[in-house]
Amino acid sequence: MEADFVIVGAGSAGCAMAYRLSEAGASVLVIEHGGTDAGPLIQMPAALSYPMNMARYDWGYASEPEPHLNGRRLACPRGKVVGGSSSINGMVYVRGHAMDFDHWAEAGAGGWAYADVLPYFRRMESWHSGGHGGDADWRGRDGPLHVTRGPRRNPLFSAFVEAGRQAGYEVTEDYNGEKQEGFGPMEQTVWKGRRWSAANAYLRPALKRANCDLLRGLVERVVFDEGRATGVALAGGKVVRARREVILAASSINSPKILMLSGIGDGADLARHAIAVRAHRPGVGANLQDHLELYIQMAARQPVTLYKYWNLFGKAMIGAQWLLTGRGLGASNQFESAAFLRSRAGVPYPDVQYHFLPIAVRYDGKVAAEGHGFQAHVGPMRSASRGSVRLRSPDPADAPVIRFNYMSDPQDWIDFRTCIRMTREIFAQPAFAPFVRHEIQPGAAVESDAALDAFVAAHAESAYHPCGTCRMGRRDDPSAVVDETGRVIGVEGLRVADSSVFPRITNGNLNAPSIMVGEKMSDHILGREPLPRANDRPWVHPDWRTAQR
Repeated sequence: MEADFVIVGAGSAGCAMAYRLSEAGASVLVIEHGGTDAGPLIQMPAALSYPMNMARYDWGYASEPEPHLNGRRLACPRGKVVGGSSSINGMVYVRGHAMDFDHWAEAGAGGWAYADVLPYFRRMESWHSGGHGGDADWRGRDGPLHVTRGPRRNPLFSAFVEAGRQAGYEVTEDYNGEKQEGFGPMEQTVWKGRRWSAANAYLRPALKRANCDLLRGLVERVVFDEGRATGVALAGGKVVRARREVILAASSINSPKILMLSGIGDGADLARHAIAVRAHRPGVGANLQDHLELYIQMAARQPVTLYKYWNLFGKAMIGAQWLLTGRGLGASNQFESAAFLRSRAGVPYPDVQYHFLPIAVRYDGKVAAEGHGFQAHVGPMRSASRGSVRLRSPDPADAPVIRFNYMSDPQDWIDFRTCIRMTREIFAQPAFAPFVRHEIQPGAAVESDAALDAFVAAHAESAYHPCGTCRMGRRDDPSAVVDETGRVIGVEGLRVADSSVFPRITNGNLNAPSIMVGEKMSDHILGREPLPRANDRPWVHPDWRTAQR
């Protein structure tokens, strides 16, 4: 019940830190409330819709009624399982754009510019192009995290990329390399047909070392001795001691919750719950961000979609093939083509993301009523809307109050209308002519700004990318929660290292930058010099000031 470092949360960043800290010889104890990630529902990539909708693996959080989305409560899945959200996510691998990280540095997170973080992305990756091109010089070859590409055998994957080219957009062989902007293959954390979660990549190898252990339990608060974190208190009365530091890596929802339960947060909020204020940090739980997306669905003219397998027999055949061989449709998340585009001239780097899927289906597994179809998930990347995570009560068993304030910025509505119209133009290209029958959703009649806004309010869904609630910044910034090394400002011996430290949300899915945070924070925790800065210069559209494509 004691270690040099106590890490709260066996998720994306926590697993990476367990690996690197134990590799350096320190003793590490990882505490995870959830249970095992064994079994095909998690390990089979194509089964991704199951674990994120199961109480066994998911905290089951939801937003408060969202006033701009017809009062809907949107799901906010967070992994309650070994591997955290990397065990229940869609396995899409996106580093983010170089300018995202340059913005972090400009916002006060010194040492987190793209030149600083690119070496850590390389260190964590074992990248496999699968014969589909890519920028090998920009990628890592011997890291713990295997990154692959799907086989892209379905003709719809190439049709999506070709349609983008026909519409005048860029094509990129590697959106995680020199050039994010454009249409191209999508990457996934899948290896040898299995979900390659942070648990498989980092935690399992770490647990083979004598100095790394995993403990199951619910952390209620951080324990302090004269202003220094010395451990954590678990439900049931146990206390786990940290000889050197306590590190919260419990997600952008649970890390701020634990800080607030420990007396670190907005003093007035804590007083309302009769929690003694240890450090007044009003930024704790603030700055909550996420990506919203729409599913633009088309009915298919040909039976080439995955709908033919969307029945008990088809799913059984896919599952049996995967169990016996580790191959087949079960070995991919089916997100195999993607795009990152700019919504208008004057935007210097992409602000719209596409996931393409050769079936019309929702994340909860409900298929479109029209049978064969396909869809593009599309949404803006950098909404100015901000929300918060607050305590519901001082009881650690209570879920926090999550308010995203989705669509509260007027630009959000403009951006979503643009996304829908851009997508319709792409699906209208000659490459899709053999495949498109008609538009299922929103439907051809939904044309005016008002009709599009009503569709967004009724149908926009979270992309499940919450972040920003323990923002990195300068120590003299009253809204910052941690400094550039992850140390919680106002106390000693306590750090936060997960997606909650992001100053601003990155382009695309958050698993890759969350793991990178764990990698880089490990060097800060160990007192090591950061890896040497990179000199690579990312591609920026030469006419971005005057052209949208």
